[in-house]
Amino acid sequence: MENHNHPFYNPRLSYEENYQKGPFGDFTQKPEISIVNQPSVHFLGNKINLPFGIPAGPLLNGKYVKAALDWGYDLCVYKTVRTKKYKCHPLPNVLAVHPEHRLSENVDTVLADQNYDLPLSITNSFGVPSFDPDIWQPDMEDAVNYAKPGQVVIGSFQGTLGVTNHIEENYAEAARLVDETGVPLLEANLSCPNEGANNLLCFDIDKVERIAHAIKNAVPDKPLMLKLAYFKDNKLLYSFLERLAPIVDGFCAINTLSARPVTSQGKQALGRDRPTGGVCGDAIRWAGEEMVSRLYEWRANHNEKFVIIGVGGVNSPEHYQTYLSLGADAVMSATGAMWNPALALQIKKALQ
Repeated sequence: MENHNHPFYNPRLSYEENYQKGPFGDFTQKPEISIVNQPSVHFLGNKINLPFGIPAGPLLNGKYVKAALDWGYDLCVYKTVRTKKYKCHPLPNVLAVHPEHRLSENVDTVLADQNYDLPLSITNSFGVPSFDPDIWQPDMEDAVNYAKPGQVVIGSFQGTLGVTNHIEENYAEAARLVDETGVPLLEANLSCPNEGANNLLCFDIDKVERIAHAIKNAVPDKPLMLKLAYFKDNKLLYSFLERLAPIVDGFCAINTLSARPVTSQGKQALGRDRPTGGVCGDAIRWAGEEMVSRLYEWRANHNEKFVIIGVGGVNSPEHYQTYLSLGADAVMSATGAMWNPALALQIKKALQ
């Protein structure tokens, strides 16, 4: 059932081609077996089968979300959308990366190519593209309605600088548009590495607090999670949590670590205008696990109730269990699931 040679997102095709023609590999058909548990896990007011899924990124549209639901991923995040069309970066958008050692948080230089060997790490550089709401709203609604009992589709969204005078107004408008699709859970993306490695929105606590309040005012009755990057500094993370934990319902961590991908000739692998890209997959698992552990410790010490979704480098049932043992309420896999679409079924089988 493993199909590592044919990921459900084809990195050799453009984002637009993947959107129109995908998904690929095993996701083109339903699995031969399906493992259905009774929905028994409580997650932000929803009963789910298994607290495992795919985070914002690989599930480009309803076709991808439906395939993921069919393959046993019970928490599926529809790729981050915006209030207006936003173009994707040109190819390459996905390359394999080969760090010599554990990838650090200090923007390492890494070899990048198209040798997608396991255990896999990749750089992804898309720029958070989006179609207009008149395209993604009905498509997201269709995906939401496709989910079976015990499955949840999450709507991820992002504000766009310059659309309104204040970014929080655009985040609130995006939240309203996503809410109209009927998704039960919202996720605000604050962690895109393509919008400045040193200027990630999640590190600007004042701005994030304004954004969170604006979203909650716009959509007061729906749980809101925030997608975070890796925080190097405990002082900054704790300040962030003190301000945001009383407002929002959960945190998803992490997105990626930034690195400088280069070719074997030492040239910038993503092109002249993109010296850095976000790295995900095996090389960042340590950072995802560490963030979950720190979030859990702070939550326990402050008697807070937010949920924690652990993301980063999950490509086996053992990795899933490790994240849970560190305090995650749910776990998600992007790179691991892309190259092994049967991962959710393997985790369910291991738990049986």
